[in-house]
Amino acid sequence: MKLVRPVLTVLMCCYALCVVYATSKPTKGSRIHHEKPLSSHEHNDEDHEYDHDAFLGEEEAKTFDQLPPDESQRRLGIIVDRIDEDKDGFVTEAELNEWIKKAQKKYIYDNVDRQWKDYDTNGDDIISWDEYKNVTYGTYLENPTEEEGYDYKKQMSRDEKRFKAADKNADNDADREEFTAFLHPEDFDHMKHTVVQETMEELDKNLDGFIDLEEYIGDMYKGDEEDHGEPAWVTAERDQFNEFRDKDKDGKMDLDETKDWILPNNYDHALSEAKHLVSESDADKDGKLTKEEILNKFDLFVGSQATDYGEALNKHDEF
Repeated sequence: MKLVRPVLTVLMCCYALCVVYATSKPTKGSRIHHEKPLSSHEHNDEDHEYDHDAFLGEEEAKTFDQLPPDESQRRLGIIVDRIDEDKDGFVTEAELNEWIKKAQKKYIYDNVDRQWKDYDTNGDDIISWDEYKNVTYGTYLENPTEEEGYDYKKQMSRDEKRFKAADKNADNDADREEFTAFLHPEDFDHMKHTVVQETMEELDKNLDGFIDLEEYIGDMYKGDEEDHGEPAWVTAERDQFNEFRDKDKDGKMDLDETKDWILPNNYDHALSEAKHLVSESDADKDGKLTKEEILNKFDLFVGSQATDYGEALNKHDEF
């Protein structure tokens, strides 16, 4: 049995090392999850590069950039059928929003695909909690001795809670979507409570169910061995806590205040883009799109003027 530390744990260890070796430098903001932009291009009406990146994801958009208009339109038709999840012949704003979010997460799904076989040990295309536990904690389970500075039992318990939260149908197995939510909880709305709860449990050293000022600062700054005094950025973080983090001014952050800190209410770029695509393509103004309406605006969704498309035509068997 091998023992593989969970992805989040490895990241947190790296984070901790950074703090140890750079205690005089600010690490503020490292726990805050900001929404990834849909595209590096500006959103304007002169060209539709932003729309292409948003609708397809940047990597897939590069492939479509190499296609002639007729092939681009044909592939768009296949995509439309996928977006129309209820198969009623219309693409709604909600369905477009969901599609765009999935397109933006493609790099996450690719990451899961690379790890899948490591955890799906019986090859049934499902990962059970026992499979994940045995792969990740196998050595510890066989010989439950603690490694200095690392609590396997506590981490395994945390992983099990997260696995159950990701397991929407509560069958103790994870399909690819559920396993993706387990590995990348910050990217799934139904997992965000779990992200907040894990953060609170990690920082709440006195186990009172809250994050007080010293626990908040202690997560970022461990002190200066040469005793040069507290850096200015730490003082600024204390002010941030008192003025903005601790909303009810009781000297500590509860679950809701912690959520506002690490998961700020970002502008919903995917929903905004879905609204934009519907507005630009909805010829009969009924608030939803037919396949014909989308194909008539294929240049907005996927179109390109490129002609060097020979290599791209040989990619992506799904088309």
